[in-house]
Amino acid sequence: MEPRDYEKEQEKYNGHHNDEMSERNEQTQSHRYEEPPEHYSQYRTEQKREEKPRAKKRFLPFLASSVTGAILGGGIVLYGAPQLGLIDAPQTNTGSEQTTSTSDAPAATTVSTNVSQGDLVSVVDKVSPAVVGVNNIQQRTNPFSGDTQSAESGTGSGVIFKKENNKAYIVTNNHVIEGASQVEVTLSNGKKEAAKIVGADPLTDLAVLEMAGKNVEAVAEFGDSKTLVAGEPVLAIGNPLGEQFSRTVTQGIISGTERTVPITTSAGEWNLDVIQTDAAINPGNSGGALINAAGQVIGINSLKISEDGVEGIGFAIPTADVQPIIEKLMTDGKVNRPYMGIGLQDVAELPSYVKNELGLTDDTTDGIVVTTVEPFSAAADAGLQSKDVITGVDGKEVQTSSDLRKYLYTKREVGDKITMDVYRNGKKMSVKLTLLAQGNNG
Repeated sequence: MEPRDYEKEQEKYNGHHNDEMSERNEQTQSHRYEEPPEHYSQYRTEQKREEKPRAKKRFLPFLASSVTGAILGGGIVLYGAPQLGLIDAPQTNTGSEQTTSTSDAPAATTVSTNVSQGDLVSVVDKVSPAVVGVNNIQQRTNPFSGDTQSAESGTGSGVIFKKENNKAYIVTNNHVIEGASQVEVTLSNGKKEAAKIVGADPLTDLAVLEMAGKNVEAVAEFGDSKTLVAGEPVLAIGNPLGEQFSRTVTQGIISGTERTVPITTSAGEWNLDVIQTDAAINPGNSGGALINAAGQVIGINSLKISEDGVEGIGFAIPTADVQPIIEKLMTDGKVNRPYMGIGLQDVAELPSYVKNELGLTDDTTDGIVVTTVEPFSAAADAGLQSKDVITGVDGKEVQTSSDLRKYLYTKREVGDKITMDVYRNGKKMSVKLTLLAQGNNG
């Protein structure tokens, strides 16, 4: 119906009302329809175009053919191009694999942390039988009767790393077995075996035990701790609080690599290189295994920070350091290190009046004081004296006794010659010294 036909119908309708209302309606309708707005005309034109049947018939076939062509073309490119060598075929990678680049640019390594529950269970099943309990048994004397009897002094964990000639070998922490008159090992099947100490090294806190291998069910595999990255998933297995919770498994990540923590050992102060993890390490876990997602031992659990307000900071000795020490202990029963034959004390620990006696100022904190010199030792032969203050070795500054030991034990060998910077009565001098092995004095 056109606008003006509608107007006539409206006038007929208005005739049934009074003249005044009819006139008002007539004026209103005339204003609304005599000059339709421009957009209204455009709308009507577009509507008429859409209603043409030919246009609709042509559009649908065109659309269908376009979609079909796109699908076929995409399929040819996706499946045909790799076969023709036009593009590289897609690569499939599992969650536990490392992905490396094959371009000329430096290869980038990606470590996945997506480890399934099934993977973790299989890893635990693989390694857990190689983790044992270690009991430190010492002789105790009754102060009243004078009788001596054996008693358990402490417990820890260990890892079976080798089995040959009906013997099995275990690595554990030195502090777990230190002072023991006897060592007893509890296997995963509950059987107990007597063990002997093959060798121990207090500074690195490592020890090797030997026992009969007939009841040993599994041997752990060492992994490469040098490839570890922060965020990599790990598991800690050990015997926290003794046999009651034997082979407890805790999960965490590598929190940091190449950490160094100061420790006090029976051989003196030492800076121990460790791996940091948030996997729970509790008393009794010492000597246990820190393993990666592949079921390889990448560290020997050793210590944790136990302070109020501190959670999830534990440390393990990396296998890159463990394996060389094990070899030396298996061969020699100890680690032969350079030995000077002197007692040491850090200047920072001295009271002000002692510093003044040594010719040092009150605010001096760097350096090591020689407290004693063993007769016929390398230090005695070189002319070192008590109260000498060592501040450097081979041109490198040393601030603490731990710094000096670290340099001598990791950078020098028995028989090497070194030059030390020494202050004696406030005057600087150089002392040349030939390093000997401990026990070779005189």
